[in-house]
Amino acid sequence: MPENKVTFGLRNVHYATYTVAAEVVTFDTPIAIPGAVELTNEPRGDMIEFYADDMLYYSASNNQGYDGTLSIANIPEQFGQDALGEELDDVDAVINELQDAKGKPFALMFEFDGDLKSVRHVMYSCTAKRPSVASSTKTNAVTPNTKVLTFVASPIEISGKRMVKTKTTKATSAAIYDAWYTAVYKKVVV
Repeated sequence: MPENKVTFGLRNVHYATYTVAAEVVTFDTPIAIPGAVELTNEPRGDMIEFYADDMLYYSASNNQGYDGTLSIANIPEQFGQDALGEELDDVDAVINELQDAKGKPFALMFEFDGDLKSVRHVMYSCTAKRPSVASSTKTNAVTPNTKVLTFVASPIEISGKRMVKTKTTKATSAAIYDAWYTAVYKKVVV
């Protein structure tokens, strides 16, 4: 089977919070984030360069994950509570942003369409910062606002490896590909 020549688009954005106990990462069930507009992930970590003998003697990359931004139609209230630490007041049905809020880390899952098959991704350990609050007046043309979620995707130890991101390939089995948004993919160690 040939590989995609190009990828385009963005869809099926999901998140799953997780906990770590006794060095085992347990992901919660993924929850959809509808209305994905744009996703950008910039590599974190500088290139290591060592000079000796009047030349670049050694160089290596330093993978510390990604700095990401996700533009979406709206930030779901559940995401705000799960990942940003916002608090729902059950009596008054309002959501409070608290000064000392502690968000939870989460896996971020998404896919890019391809000319042959969509490529599904998971970034295992993301933390998000509070989004900006902004809007503008309506004019003769109404343009919907988007919300920008800024996050850091960093390495996390899963199954004995420091994982940052995993993506599907043309040879990924149907069982793994079809279950991508049912549970966060983790290699099953036999």
